[in-house]
Amino acid sequence: MATTTRRRPSGRIRPDEDAPLLPILARRVREVEAKAAKSGRVGPTNRTKFQVIALLVREERSRIKADEDISSATRTELLKRLDGVATILARTAAQDTSLLNVLKDDATPSPAAQRMRRDWLLDSGKALSADEMEIKAPQVPERETVPAQLAEKQVVPASVKARIRANPFLAPDLQQLRAESSPGYLSGWDLMDPLYRAFEQGSGGGVATMDLPPIPRFDRFSPPGMDLMPHQIRLLEAVRRGHRSFLLADEPGLGKTAQSVLAASVADTYPMLAVVPNVVKINWAREVQRWTPQRRVTVIHGDGDDMDAFADVFVVNYTVLDRHLSWLSTLGFRSMVVDEAHFIKNLSSQRSQHVLNLSRQIRAGAPGGKPLMMALTGTPLINDVEDFNAIWQFLGWTDGQQACTELMQALEATGLTPADRAFYPAARAAVIDLGIVRRTKSEVAKDLPAKRVADLPVELDDEIGRSIRAAEAEVGRRLAAQYRRLEAAQEVSYVPPGQLDVALLRKVALAELESSRNAKSGDNVFTMVRKIGQAKSALAADYTAQLVRSVGKVVFFAKHIDVMDTAEEMLAEAGLRTVSVRGDQSAKARQSAIDAFQSDPEVAVAVCSLTAAGVGLNLHAASNVVLAELSWTAAEQEQAIDRVHRIGQDDSVTAWRILAAHTIDTKIAELIDAKAGLAARALDGADVEVGTGDSVQLDALVHLMRSALEG
Repeated sequence: MATTTRRRPSGRIRPDEDAPLLPILARRVREVEAKAAKSGRVGPTNRTKFQVIALLVREERSRIKADEDISSATRTELLKRLDGVATILARTAAQDTSLLNVLKDDATPSPAAQRMRRDWLLDSGKALSADEMEIKAPQVPERETVPAQLAEKQVVPASVKARIRANPFLAPDLQQLRAESSPGYLSGWDLMDPLYRAFEQGSGGGVATMDLPPIPRFDRFSPPGMDLMPHQIRLLEAVRRGHRSFLLADEPGLGKTAQSVLAASVADTYPMLAVVPNVVKINWAREVQRWTPQRRVTVIHGDGDDMDAFADVFVVNYTVLDRHLSWLSTLGFRSMVVDEAHFIKNLSSQRSQHVLNLSRQIRAGAPGGKPLMMALTGTPLINDVEDFNAIWQFLGWTDGQQACTELMQALEATGLTPADRAFYPAARAAVIDLGIVRRTKSEVAKDLPAKRVADLPVELDDEIGRSIRAAEAEVGRRLAAQYRRLEAAQEVSYVPPGQLDVALLRKVALAELESSRNAKSGDNVFTMVRKIGQAKSALAADYTAQLVRSVGKVVFFAKHIDVMDTAEEMLAEAGLRTVSVRGDQSAKARQSAIDAFQSDPEVAVAVCSLTAAGVGLNLHAASNVVLAELSWTAAEQEQAIDRVHRIGQDDSVTAWRILAAHTIDTKIAELIDAKAGLAARALDGADVEVGTGDSVQLDALVHLMRSALEG
């Protein structure tokens, strides 16, 4: 016969009530409602309460309807009271929509939820069987690196096969075997919920940053001609001293990519795998070349046909990761970086499972089980502290159910348990010491320039991108043919053989520029730039949404209305409120939009026209600008940035310039910067190189013509 356990009813609950659980549910649902009303969101503890209340409401409703000993009048009254609890649940979920996830049919109660349900039932006086008393561990998710449904999708690039043939055996792990720790006094505790609660409560305050070593006397890390900022050097010094896992949560603009690239060099943990969003894939490769020029980097596109498997750093975006799992898991990586690590917070997604399974393989195969693991994100928490779960698993700090050996030892060294109030600040500190690093712009402002432009190359690898490159090539060929015709018609040439006639290049470009201004159809420099802007619009909007979650308000600039429209649609789909500043607005409507952006905390992005909003406006509520399309003048670009960089701005300003790689877009950016050099030399006395005095459009056409003639 199954054993039963009955707890003495507490409070004023009478065991002979027809529904003694109802007063408990009514009290608990009010607690959750109050939390949501106060902050608009609930933390993990109240999220668990919400789930348990919902489960018990369903169970009680079924029990009351089926209980023939309850009179009809009593049944109606009890169901009415249950409806009242359900109404409060619905009202609370409307305030914090993330609670809807715990109401799904496939939502499995965690051990903490099972324990809470058991305790409430016991408090109600209910007799529970041994099976009902048992707290069941959740089912461990499937951990095979390549799920069966993806087996046929796997590709092995030819260069990978060549690398395997060149080195068919991975180096054996000859370092000390990892010692299995004996169970300690906390081994029977469910520690995940207390760890989350430690961060939810703040537990004593203080910035969530581990103690980093002081800046060394000599800078051992900056490559020749480059200078790292002090906050970057301190992290790299921690790597040099042996620290190998980091949740690097610095704000955007503080050089997280550079720190992770150099960390692999300092730790000598090659080959390195970087899993990144598509929008920063090209920029990642450029940063590797910039900070570690002695290392080879390869970017994995599509099936990886053009990748270099003998590289030191492999950059792959989340979208194509699923077809490369088989060989990535066996190549022998000694370090792994996940950029924008909040992308993996949803543990039920395939993307998260792929990343976590790869990280387990890398930890298992690395010498000594100590690879360099880095999660980069300015927003490790988006909904609540349980967003830490996937990142902690990636870093090896937990397996989702229990703490790793190092963390468990640190917790047991406190001599405390989750029943002790002092456990929570100590637990928070223990997790932080594993490698959480968080610096804000305001903290390192003295080390940052007041205003800077950061280029973010993106790859247009779809049909639109191919058509843009084809159009550029056609314009270049047309210009080259005209140059050759005029060159052949000249009776006397003053240019040495083998060299191009600069004056003739300008003449052809000027004629093309003039005809382009009046053209109704066909490809020219203006139509190409517009197509590039349209092709970049979705990527620029996506990056803007990422920035908002990291730094708050952002100003988005574009030249064309359709680019602005696309951005506003995508940002709305991401749940972000925007205002628009356009040329066709009345002065009153424009000022209303500006005031909303400046004063309303719910307005996240100002989507602005470069021409309509580039001057005379104050948007200093933001310190980050996204330039989705390029201007034709350096002055117009600077004017746009200065809508944010102005009196009243307390933070350093970063303008993120989205550039289409392998197109004329990148050349236009170079030309704009060269024109800016003219002002710097003429007005500020700066010793900078100055380009030609021609317009950017003219120089861009000359560039296309030269490329065709010299190609």
